[in-house]
Amino acid sequence: MSGNDGFWEELMVRGGSQGVRIGRLSRRDFSKLALASAVALALPRLARARDEPFKFGLTPVFLSNDLELLGHLRAYLSSRLGGAVELVSRRTYQEITALLVSGQVHAAWICGYPYVQYKADLDLTATPSWHGKPLYQSYLIAAAGRAVDGWSGLREDIHAFSDPDSNSGFLVTRALLAENRLRPDQFFSRSFFTYGHRNVIRAVASGLAQSGSVDGYVWEVMREIEPELVTRTMIVRKSEWLGFPPVASPKSLAGDPRIAALRDALVSMSDDAEGRKVLDMLRLDGFVVAPPELFDTIAAKVETVRQFG
Repeated sequence: MSGNDGFWEELMVRGGSQGVRIGRLSRRDFSKLALASAVALALPRLARARDEPFKFGLTPVFLSNDLELLGHLRAYLSSRLGGAVELVSRRTYQEITALLVSGQVHAAWICGYPYVQYKADLDLTATPSWHGKPLYQSYLIAAAGRAVDGWSGLREDIHAFSDPDSNSGFLVTRALLAENRLRPDQFFSRSFFTYGHRNVIRAVASGLAQSGSVDGYVWEVMREIEPELVTRTMIVRKSEWLGFPPVASPKSLAGDPRIAALRDALVSMSDDAEGRKVLDMLRLDGFVVAPPELFDTIAAKVETVRQFG
């Protein structure tokens, strides 16, 4: 082959020990053929990616075990995203947060505490609006009728927390104690986690716990739908207003059109009949796009606990 022929390639098809010459291709044509082959090989993977269900994570919060609600939520999101939606739930906040940060779910309805912990890895997608604002409170509750004068009267209680990664169900009370140079094990005689705000209310109402830390939104809504349970408890203290548990997505998916579609679906949920069913069941006004600064107060509580040790 001459020097000028150095720009040519011969395709050989092997048959036994003999090579059969089937033609010559220019290097440019050879590159085009290689690219076409690579695209052909990639097409099944791309098709699988399009066919993959959108995975939406749910932490073990209010009504997460309500099959009717989950059915309406899945139906609404599927119709708006134009494909299958898989609702992924786990027992703890930590498990869902790990799936979200690692990209194993595309988005998740989490809590403000995990959001500020992993803010560098997560983007806010949308935040629920309740009574006209994307805010809620943490409640300290005790058995109804108990004579207790403020949160300090809960000293030596058996106390129920929701989850170690819950803002309203753990962090707020932990920070309150830290501000007073106390730790939970120094203030309460014993504490335990119920892994669900509804379970905190049940624990206090049944006498399993003498007091509890709970999401105020959950307590207020359950007072409507399960009054016989909630009226066996009372509010001892309400926190300041805090950023409502948001829907977040991994920063690695920032340019994914499905995340934009999810945001649009959530923000416009009140305009859709199926979406309104979901909002009515959740007792929410809708969803809004909120700035990260909404969660600065929660971040300050994290810092308070960190400094106290």
